[in-house]
Amino acid sequence: MNREKRRAVTVLLVVVAFGAGARQAAAQDPEPATRTEALEQAIAAKSADLKIYEPNRVEDLIDRAEDLLVTGRLHLHPYFTSAYSGGGFTLGAGYMTHVSPYNLLDVRGSLTFTGYKRIEAQFLAPRLFNRRGSLSLLGGWREATQVGFYGFGTASTSSGDQVNYGFTQPYTEAMLEVRPTRGALMLRGGVELSQWKQQPGSGTFPSVEEVYTPETLPGLGASPTYVHSQGTIALDSRTAPGYARRGGFLGVTVHDFADTDSRFGFSQVDYEGIQHIPLLRETWVISLHGRVQTAFTKSDQDIPFFMTPSVGGGSSLRGFSSWRFRDRNSMLLQAEWRVMVNRFFETAVFFDAGKVTARTADLDFNGLKDDYGLGIRFHGPLATPLRIDFAKGNEGLHIVFAASSVF
Repeated sequence: MNREKRRAVTVLLVVVAFGAGARQAAAQDPEPATRTEALEQAIAAKSADLKIYEPNRVEDLIDRAEDLLVTGRLHLHPYFTSAYSGGGFTLGAGYMTHVSPYNLLDVRGSLTFTGYKRIEAQFLAPRLFNRRGSLSLLGGWREATQVGFYGFGTASTSSGDQVNYGFTQPYTEAMLEVRPTRGALMLRGGVELSQWKQQPGSGTFPSVEEVYTPETLPGLGASPTYVHSQGTIALDSRTAPGYARRGGFLGVTVHDFADTDSRFGFSQVDYEGIQHIPLLRETWVISLHGRVQTAFTKSDQDIPFFMTPSVGGGSSLRGFSSWRFRDRNSMLLQAEWRVMVNRFFETAVFFDAGKVTARTADLDFNGLKDDYGLGIRFHGPLATPLRIDFAKGNEGLHIVFAASSVF
């Protein structure tokens, strides 16, 4: 082979080797031709490092509990709702079963160390009218042994003036809730038949009949039987009444308490507003609540002392005893800053203010009782099974244990 041919073969081999090397380098480290290709390569590189999140042991237990509740496989369940507010620490249990694919029957009972008792059964049909309505049928019996009464009004009462009373009450109730549109409009109506039978109060404070008489305290010693009907119209955009981090509620409820003996019949109107304002992708929530209740007598009838509107206790003025302030009108204002620690636990800083008055015209911002405090809550996506609040008012520190959200 002459020199020219050898030179041509050498050049050809160099070109082939260079081309193969270039193709191999391009395959190993491609150079993006456009910004789109660069982004696609970056996403592909990150996707290669992605791993499926594995919950820790506590989260795994919560997930299993939620699965049991949703699928209905959990029949025996705890029940921590007291027979009446102020009963103290409550122990209880219930048995829930499906009577059809969606309808539930729940039989439950509770007991406190102060002798408060409750036993009841509830039938719940949550998916009526193409999931636009729900029906609840409830029947039961309860007893409270030492409910506090401090007199009427806000400014004139003192915690040292407390007397106690007790009562037993059988009751049965039917409640229907309907959302006629896909929006926030909610309609609710129901009727309840119950009898209040008073008993002497127990505990360390005097019983109510030792201090008052039927002439000085309306309804003392009475056992009225009420046919209680009510109707609500509201705009409700919350995800669930038991727990929500966005949305709001604005509604009016009209009550009619008809006494079968025509002695203690009255009417009551409740005005209520709730607004949850999410911040930082719902890791913070500002929650606001306001409520006004006004009661009206019927002709020559009167309102028994134990049925008048009130503020005080674990769901209203948390820094005061349950039923601390009573009168014919009440106003309650509440604000909370809720901080989500994880998906089933949150903390809250709160402030409450409220008052009661004999006249509707006196429902203003003068003379409000207030408290503040810190709360911790364990919750699911739709409910709050445990709430602990530490509230400080001018009558000391109160610790609240509850099985529901404050609002």
